[in-house]
Amino acid sequence: MFALVPQPYASRRPHGSRVPPPRPPPRLRYHPPMSTQRRIERVTRSRAVMEGAGVRLHRAIGFGAPERFDPFLLLDDFRSDRPDDYRQGFPWHPHRGMETITYVLRGHVEHQDSLGNRGVIGPGDVQWMSAGSGIIHQEMPKGEPSGAMYGFQLWANLPAASKMSEPRYRGIAASEIPVVTDAAGGATIRVIAGRVGDVHGPVRDVASRPEYLDVTVPPGATFVHPTPRGHTVFAYVFEGHGGLDADHPSPIGDRTLVEFQDGDFVSAAAPADGPLRFLLVAGQPIREPIAWQGPIVMNTQEELELAFAELNNNTFVKKR
Repeated sequence: MFALVPQPYASRRPHGSRVPPPRPPPRLRYHPPMSTQRRIERVTRSRAVMEGAGVRLHRAIGFGAPERFDPFLLLDDFRSDRPDDYRQGFPWHPHRGMETITYVLRGHVEHQDSLGNRGVIGPGDVQWMSAGSGIIHQEMPKGEPSGAMYGFQLWANLPAASKMSEPRYRGIAASEIPVVTDAAGGATIRVIAGRVGDVHGPVRDVASRPEYLDVTVPPGATFVHPTPRGHTVFAYVFEGHGGLDADHPSPIGDRTLVEFQDGDFVSAAAPADGPLRFLLVAGQPIREPIAWQGPIVMNTQEELELAFAELNNNTFVKKR
């Protein structure tokens, strides 16, 4: 808002004194609106589920109305120290109309697809796959000798204009992901997508303008990060515990999802006895109808039925 800055009262001048110059007109000073912290909308624990050929994992997003986290559809946490939980993997299966983002912390995930791509996602690596018009692939976790297999998979929707685009992979090695240290609080941030200060992540040109950060806040420190108004923002805590809203007194710990209300920034604080680590994810809502069944995400039921019909008659994959 604009505020009128008053001028000082002019005292009466003595007889014979010089006439002072005319006073300048009142100045208008602009006061920018205060930034608003994103408050917590909801806190939920991830749920144990079984997927693929018998993989036991924890699902944080993927329940209820799919529009709730628009543009994101699903977040799976597949951290385990027991090979029996993951060794069956995710054999050949289709995708259309969406993207999968796989982030590995420990162990490896071997993958191959109907386009002839083949590779391994190792510790610290990210695979950003846009299924577009259709792809058939498999993902097979291979843990460390100790048995540890840690990682996450996030699903993001594609807008109608991109659902039948050509499929593509972006394999991002750990060495390509910049690591930033926050000067104010000392937090360490791996910038997978989006921006921290002047540092941009390697994933760009995505329709939903996503931000994907791996944030570690040291003991007793605070991390503050700006977020675009109107974007969906959530955090998923996976190490330690801490606070993500001063109005929410209970500490938030491992395998916990935090949904934020709208605002200009998020704030996270670690306790004095240990660090806090979490994924911070944001994206611009697509605001289109969602018809979703299994690994296929379209806009209408008719499009969904056509996709499954093409899968059955072997015309699903458009690019070979």
